[in-house]
Amino acid sequence: MKNKQVIKSSALRDGELELINKYTRRELSADEVYVFSVVLCDNDVDRDFERFTVESLEKLSNLFVGKTGIFDHNPKAQNQSARIISCELEAVQGKKNSVGDDYFRIVARAYMPVTDGNEELRMSIDSGITREVSVGCAVEKTVCSICKNEMNSCECAHIKGETYNNELCFGELVNPFDAYEFSFVAVPSQRNAGVIKSFKRKESKMSDILKMIENGGALTLSDNDSKKLKSYIESLKKQAADGAVYRNTLISDVLKYSAIVQPEISRATMKSVTDGLSIDELKEFKTAYKKMLDKNEVIKPQLFAEKNDSKEDKNTQFKI
Repeated sequence: MKNKQVIKSSALRDGELELINKYTRRELSADEVYVFSVVLCDNDVDRDFERFTVESLEKLSNLFVGKTGIFDHNPKAQNQSARIISCELEAVQGKKNSVGDDYFRIVARAYMPVTDGNEELRMSIDSGITREVSVGCAVEKTVCSICKNEMNSCECAHIKGETYNNELCFGELVNPFDAYEFSFVAVPSQRNAGVIKSFKRKESKMSDILKMIENGGALTLSDNDSKKLKSYIESLKKQAADGAVYRNTLISDVLKYSAIVQPEISRATMKSVTDGLSIDELKEFKTAYKKMLDKNEVIKPQLFAEKNDSKEDKNTQFKI
């Protein structure tokens, strides 16, 4: 959340009453409205180590026109207190932001009706008690100031707030696509400008998610990405279970064939051997044993029937 301040209240400027009456159900007079200026956000780095680009500020200056003013970002109807009628992107001559760039900010003009119910709020603004505000908007992505890639992606391993080669890493908020509101807040959470940020994340490929995990960096997943990763893990579990069944079947076959082909090797010895073999090695053993069996290259049991074509000696196969 980035915060800014009410600059001051002032008299209506030329054309502002017409702008106000675009939002009213009846024509209001100048005496019925209270108008003030407020800086919504800027291009300085905040305490979250993020900032808007100047291009983002330009888009936001259009998106915030017509948005309502509330309290503490609580989106209840009874919290509505003001409305923005115009915004302007302003370059403050001679001022630099914390990273040495020219300082830009959005200055908005907002109004509220003059009523007995908001007299205390108007006095609080005029006296400088109520002056901090923050804004709510949504941006498409955050770009790393170091590598210029999207933060929390497989292409970026940098951490906001850390220093790399004496250069501070921060996120640049890019391509805002919606503005929600501005809020009067009691305690500002940011130094200069503030925003409640949401991100329209592009859907990640599973390969990208796995690369982020392999790189050991911070990983932030959208709901869709979390579901995708969960499904992938469940698939791996099933494949692992199927693989275990297949491996056990291979071991059983190898032990069976080994008992026939190499009866002098105990089952316990062969079991200890097969437990350390890979799937490919087990398949190789099984294939070799089967070939040996097909060629009758096996030890014949004691009562194996000996073939004899002589009709006179038909009972030789029973000799002991």
